Amino acid sequence: MNKALLLMLFMVFYNGASSNGLGVGATVTTARPDVVNIAAIFTFDSVIGKIAKVAIALAVEDVNSDPEILNGKKLTLKMQNTKSSDFLGIIEALLFLENDTVAIIGPQFSATAHVISHIADEPKVPLLSFAATDPTLSPTQFPFLVRTTRSDLFQMTAVADLVFYYEWRDVIAIYVNDDFGRNAIAALGDKIAKKRCKISYKVPLNPKATKDEITNALISVSSMESRILILHIYTSWGLQVLTEARNLMMMASGYVWIATDWFSTIIDTDPSLPFISTDDIQGVLTLKMHTPESELKKKFKSWWGNLTSARRVNGSSFGLNTYGLYAYDSVRHLAVALDSFFARGGNISFSNDSNLNELGGGKLNLDALNMFNGGGQLLQSILEVNTTGLTGPVKFNPDGNLINPAFEVINVIGTGTRTIGYWSNSSGFSLDPPEKPQRKLQSNGSSTGTERLYSVIWPGQTTQKPRGWVFPDNGRKLRIGVPNRVSYLEFVGIKGTEFTGYCIEVFQAALNELPYGVPYKFVPFGDGKKNPENHELLHLIQIGEFDGVVGDITITTGRTKMVDFTQPYIESGLVVVAPIRKSNSSAWAFLRPFTPMMWGVTGIFFLVVGTVVWILEPRTDEDFRGPPRKQFVTIIWFSFSTLFFSQKEKTGSTLGRFMLIIWLFVVLILNSSYIASLTSILTVEQLSSPVKGIESLATGGDPIGFLKGSFAENYLTDELNIHRSRLVPLNSPEEYEKALQDGPSAGGVAAVIDERAYMELFLSSQCRYSIVGQEFTKMGWGFAFPRDSPLAIDMSTAVLKLSEKGDLQKIHDKWLMKSACSAEGAKQAVDRLQIKSFWGLFLLSGIACFLALVLHVIRMVHKYYKRPDSDCESSQSRRLQSFVSFVNKTEQEVKSRPKRMRTEKASSKIVHEDSSINGLDESV
Repeated sequence: MNKALLLMLFMVFYNGASSNGLGVGATVTTARPDVVNIAAIFTFDSVIGKIAKVAIALAVEDVNSDPEILNGKKLTLKMQNTKSSDFLGIIEALLFLENDTVAIIGPQFSATAHVISHIADEPKVPLLSFAATDPTLSPTQFPFLVRTTRSDLFQMTAVADLVFYYEWRDVIAIYVNDDFGRNAIAALGDKIAKKRCKISYKVPLNPKATKDEITNALISVSSMESRILILHIYTSWGLQVLTEARNLMMMASGYVWIATDWFSTIIDTDPSLPFISTDDIQGVLTLKMHTPESELKKKFKSWWGNLTSARRVNGSSFGLNTYGLYAYDSVRHLAVALDSFFARGGNISFSNDSNLNELGGGKLNLDALNMFNGGGQLLQSILEVNTTGLTGPVKFNPDGNLINPAFEVINVIGTGTRTIGYWSNSSGFSLDPPEKPQRKLQSNGSSTGTERLYSVIWPGQTTQKPRGWVFPDNGRKLRIGVPNRVSYLEFVGIKGTEFTGYCIEVFQAALNELPYGVPYKFVPFGDGKKNPENHELLHLIQIGEFDGVVGDITITTGRTKMVDFTQPYIESGLVVVAPIRKSNSSAWAFLRPFTPMMWGVTGIFFLVVGTVVWILEPRTDEDFRGPPRKQFVTIIWFSFSTLFFSQKEKTGSTLGRFMLIIWLFVVLILNSSYIASLTSILTVEQLSSPVKGIESLATGGDPIGFLKGSFAENYLTDELNIHRSRLVPLNSPEEYEKALQDGPSAGGVAAVIDERAYMELFLSSQCRYSIVGQEFTKMGWGFAFPRDSPLAIDMSTAVLKLSEKGDLQKIHDKWLMKSACSAEGAKQAVDRLQIKSFWGLFLLSGIACFLALVLHVIRMVHKYYKRPDSDCESSQSRRLQSFVSFVNKTEQEVKSRPKRMRTEKASSKIVHEDSSINGLDESV
C-alpha cells in the first residue's frame, strides 16, 4: 500500500504538469450539462474485458437513444486499457479524475480496485465495478466503490454447500496469490468450517504463473490425501492448469474439480472452445452467476449474436458471458441514478480539493485533482436505484451487495455442458431456477426438486460419487498401533510379528469391506510386561506417531475429544463380579417368595377385608352374628378361606359382593405369583452374594479391584465418589481370582469392577464368581483414527455391514464363545417378591373396601331416619344408641317391626272399643 501511495504521488505530479492550465483554486462548474462525462477502465484483451468493451459501448448507445432515461442528456464515454497492469489502472484513474468525470465503470481486477478506491474516495467519484469480486471490498472501507456484480462471498458459500452436499470433509484450494484469490479462499475457509469441513492444503499460484510453476504445484497436490480440488484463478491461464492436471493423470477417476465462475466465463465467451480435447475438462463442476431469463435478455442475446457475427476479436467471434451483462447493466444503472440525481436538484460541479491547496505550487502540482461536489449525492442515488436489467432486479441491500445472489451449477459432459441445478442464498440447492416456485416432496416422500441436484458425470466417465480422498501416494503404509497386552490375549495377542485376536480379526474384516485397498502395518505398543495405558496410546495418534489404533479401546467422552472413533463393534459396559454361594433349601423355604414387608401387608389386608365383610354382612347373614368370639373366628375364617375360593359363608349384600370381587382378583394374582416363585426356589439352584450390585458396593467400605490402566479407576472416583484408597489395581485374571478368593479379610477384594467383555471371558472358567447387579455403564469398543479422518467414517460403515451380515457375531463366537461353566456361573438369584410390585393391587382393594364402608354407612343412616318409629326429638346420645341398635338388627327384624307395630295398634284399638262397649252396658 505504501508503494501504491508513492505511485499516486508520482502520478499527481505527472498529471499536474500536463494539465490543461488549471490554476490553483480554479473551479469548473456546470449546472445540468447536456453532456455527462463517464469513464471505464479495464483490460481490453482479457476474456472479460473484450466482452465488457462491447457491452459498455452498447449500453451508452442505448442510453443516449432513450429519451426517457436522461431527458435528452447524453453520456460521453472514455475507455482506457489497463493491459492487466495495476500501475496503468492507477494512472488512468487519475487522468479521468482531472477531466470532470462523474463516475468510472471499473476497475476489472480486485487488486486494482483496492488501490483506486482509496484514490476515488478523496475526489468523491463513484466507481461501479462489474468484475471486482473480492469479498473484502466492503462499502464500509471503500464507500465510493459500488460492486455491480456478485461478491465472491456468495460464490464461496455455494462452493462450501456443494462440498457439504456431497459429504466431503477435506478440500484443496488452488488459487491466484493476490487480493482476488487470497480473500476469496479465506471466505471459503470460514464458510466450509461451518459445515465441519476444512481446507487441508492451500496452493497459491503467482498471478503470472508459468507452466513449470503450475506443474510443480500440481505435483505437490497429487501427493495429498484429499482429492477435492477447488480452482479459483484467472481466465487467462485457467485452462492451462487443467491441461497440466490431465498430463499428470489428475483428471482420472477419484478426482473432483470444482472451478469457480472463471471457467463458465471462458465457456460462454468462446463457443468455439476446442471440446475435442475434452479429456482436459471432462467431469469438471463449475459455477456461473445466475441471471433470470426475460424478454429483455432474450432480445439482447439475439442482438448480440447479430452484432458479434460482424465484429471479431483476433479473427474469431465471441459469445456473451455474464460479466458482459453486468457491465451493460452497470451503465444503465448509472444512467438511471444520474436521472434521479438531476431530479433531486443535483448539479455537476467540480472544485479543487482544499486539502491539496496547501500543497499547491512546486513541481508536484498536487492541487490539479478535481473534486466532484455532488459525488456523495450521486453515490446515494446509485445505491437507492431499483430497476430491472439484463441480469434481473438491480437493487442493493443495506450491505452494499446486489439482492438475490444465485449461481448455476454446471457439469462439463461430453462435448458440452449441462446445468445440474441452482444455488441461491435463500434456499440452497434446487433443480429449478430460484425465481420459479420450488417443487415439493411427492406423496411417497421422494424429492422432485427441493435441495437436490441432477446426477453428475465425474472425471473418469463415472457416475459414482468419488469418496474424495485417497491414501497419500508416497509409499508409506499406515502405522496402526496395537496394545501389547499381557492378559486377555483373546482380544489382542502378539506373538512375534503375528497379531491375532478378536479385535484384530474384526479390523481386518472391516478393511475387506472397503471399496479400496488400505496399506497398513501393525505396530505394537507396550513392553509386554504390563498392560499399556490406552490414554497414552491414543495420545500417539494426536502427535502423528500412529495413523490409527486397533485394540480393546473403550469409547469415552474424554477420548472422543482426542481422536475419532468408528462405530462400536462390541458393547462393553462396567459390571461387578463377586463371589457367589449356593443357597440350600430349608424347612422355611416356603416363606422366601415374599419379603417380610410383603407378608405383613398381605396379612393386614386379609384382616381388613374380613372386617369389612363382617361390617357389611350381619344384617343378611346369621353366621356373622352371635358372641364376639364366634364373630372373630368367622372373620379370620372368611378372610383366609378366599385363598381357596371355597369359603363357606355366602355374601348377601351387594356392597359385600362388589368388594369381594376386587379382593378375589388380588388374591388370584398373589396366589399365582407365590406359586411361581416357590416353584423356582424349590426346583432351581439359587446363587447368592453378599454384594448386591454397584450401589451396595459403593456405600460399603470394602476394597474394590479393577484392571490397571482401565478407565474404570477414574469413573469410580469421579462419578461414584469412591475413595481412591479403596481401589486395588489388578493386572491379570489370575490376580482377579486370587483377590476374590482371599476376600477383604485376607487382603483381597470384595468384588472386581471391569468391562463386561473381559468379565464374561473371565467367568467362562471361574464358576465360583458371577456378575451381580446390573451393568451400570453403556459403552463400547471402537477403532481410533485422527480427528476428521475420512477412514473413520468408511470403517464405521464397514462395521455396520459386518453386523448386518452376521459376520461380526461369527467372529465373536470364534474368539469369545462362553463355556458351560460361564453359563452356570452367570445364574442370578431370583429376586424375592416385594411390595412395590403389588402396591397397585393393594391400593385397588383398599379403595374398594373404603367405598363399600362409606356407601354402607350412608345407606344405614338413610334407612334409620326413614323408619316409621323414628324419634327425632330424643337426645343425641339416645339417637346414637338407637342407631347402633338399628344397625345390629337383621333385615328380617327391620322389615317385621312395622307389621308388629300395626298389629299392636290394631289390638289396642279393639281393646279400647271393647272397654267402651262394656262401660255402656254397665251404665244401661
